[in-house]
Amino acid sequence: MIKGQSIIDKIRSVLFRQDHVCPWWLAYSFDNPLRRYLHDSLLILSPYVKPGMTVADIGCGMGYFSLAMATLVGESGSVISIDIQQEMLDRLKRRAEKKGVAGNIRTVLAAKDDIGIREQVDFVLAFWMVHETGDIPRFLKQVRSVLRDKGKMLIAEPRLHVSSRAFHETLQQAREAGFSIVDAPRVRISRTALLQKREK
Repeated sequence: MIKGQSIIDKIRSVLFRQDHVCPWWLAYSFDNPLRRYLHDSLLILSPYVKPGMTVADIGCGMGYFSLAMATLVGESGSVISIDIQQEMLDRLKRRAEKKGVAGNIRTVLAAKDDIGIREQVDFVLAFWMVHETGDIPRFLKQVRSVLRDKGKMLIAEPRLHVSSRAFHETLQQAREAGFSIVDAPRVRISRTALLQKREK
């Protein structure tokens, strides 16, 4: 087998496992000119992230969305960037320093079954990562517990990996966890839902 083919097989084995977590070395492929065309981070986030907010980017990877969040919240706000891989967080810190926004980004190394924060936030982003959690209902309950009253969460899942049926199951689990579904923003090649914390 040629070397190039073995790399392709390795990538396929990661992408098509149902319980996979994107490895840090593959995350480089998610930050390129095509990604910036498909997912304009400022355009996606600006309706929800405002100056002075405290926001969380769960499954932040190398910070594609965290960097945009830091710009949107400004110097008076803060971004909590959460991932279960230290390599991702280390690269995010270096990128934030280069962009001049490291001062309002705090990184948190989470566990597979714990998002790692307890403080209250105004908004949570979970982009292409909910399907990677081992226990989606538990994850959603943890997110709800850190959202302020009427706080919102944007979920986006990859269409090519998460079926319509699986996504609707996640939305039902979100309702059961104490969320209302208030919108379905259009994000290319994604299944999306904007959730709002519901008073119980």
